This record gives sequence, structure tokens and C-alpha cells, in this order.
Amino acid sequence: MLKKAIDELYSEFPYSYSLNYSGKFKPYRGNIRLRGDRIELNLSRKWKIVSEDIQIGLVQELLLKILKKRLKPIRTKTSSMELYDIFMKKIYIAAPKTENDAVLEESFDRVNEKYFYGLLDKTNFVWGNSSFSKLGSYEYGTDTIEISRALENVDVNLLDYVMYHEMLHKKHKFVRRGSRSYHHTNEFKREEKEFEGSSRIERELRKLLIKKRLSFRNVFRGFF
Repeated sequence: MLKKAIDELYSEFPYSYSLNYSGKFKPYRGNIRLRGDRIELNLSRKWKIVSEDIQIGLVQELLLKILKKRLKPIRTKTSSMELYDIFMKKIYIAAPKTENDAVLEESFDRVNEKYFYGLLDKTNFVWGNSSFSKLGSYEYGTDTIEISRALENVDVNLLDYVMYHEMLHKKHKFVRRGSRSYHHTNEFKREEKEFEGSSRIERELRKLLIKKRLSFRNVFRGFF
């Protein structure tokens, strides 16, 4: 499978390679590493039951990223990569909905009703760590919206704004141009600005995070 993926992209390939399926990844995730002249691919075990053509598309995308400045490809788009894109945009349908948090679900429902006409399918909701730099994320493979605990007990408008951002990721997924995937397209950015008072809320979020960072540092100093 790896050889087929490589042969479709490169006329010559001066690297050895290996593939390992691991249980340490979230569903349909993985990584690629270049160690000297050896490429190591590590994928979630969930990929083992997916068709070879789709797996080839994933491998090709990872290869193009890691070798972008090292090896010129024959092409930057293949039919397998197109199949992989379709798979990732649709996998949320089959993802189990087992993670639920009342506060986050209420936020989702408010935003869904006001900005998506109630049409966005329910997803998994989890609190993440207390990150000040990454306030939220949307995971395609598990259909999960994760929100930083830094936003616990804040004004609902701030929480709803971050929730709205992640819901836009669920709605728009991504667009591929050549070997790159774009998640914040012009359409995404345009819709993001449609959130009521978005500019003011962004300023309030920045002030809140600065305050929380300072508070965290003061508590941390207390241990010394």
C-alpha cells in the first residue's frame, strides 16, 4: 500500500519507510516523521478497516506535507486523495455520540437555533484543558467539539462565540487546493463575522485571557 502511494507521487524516492497502526491515536488520526533517510508513518488502528484507496490518499497527503521542501512530486492531487477528502468530510455521520456536557450542549443549541436554523447535527461535547492559546477545536474523526476550560463560568456570549467558530468548522469542513488543506476559507471568515457583536466579543476574549493568564501566574508563584 505504501509503495503504491509513493509511486503515484514520486518518480524517485530516496527514503526507506514503515507503517504502524497504533491504539494511542484518536480515531482516524496519525502522524508522519522523517528520521534521517527513513519515513515513519503511524496511524490510528481505525484506519485498518478503511479501504486501501482511502488510506493511500491519507498517506499521500502526509507525504506531500513532510517532503514539501525536499522532494518534487509528479503530481499534488490524486483520485485517492479525493476519496480521502470525501471520507473525512462524511465520517462524522458514523461517529458515536457518547460525550455530552450540559453547559456545552446548551451553548450549541443556542447557537444552532440562532445562526444555523437548528439544522446542524448534534455532536460530542467535551471540556479540554485550561488552554489560553487554543480555546476550541473540532475533531472530524470523532465529531467532537472541545472547548478550553479557560471558558468555564464566563459570559455565555463569549462561550457561544467560540462554540460558533467550531460549529463553522463542522459545517464547512475544509477545502483542498493542491497539496494543502484550508480550514479558514474566505467563506468561513465571512460567516464568522456574522456572529452578533463579533468584534466586541473578540476584544473581550483577549482581555479575559490576559486576566486569566496573570491570575494563573500569580497562583503558580505561590508554590515557590
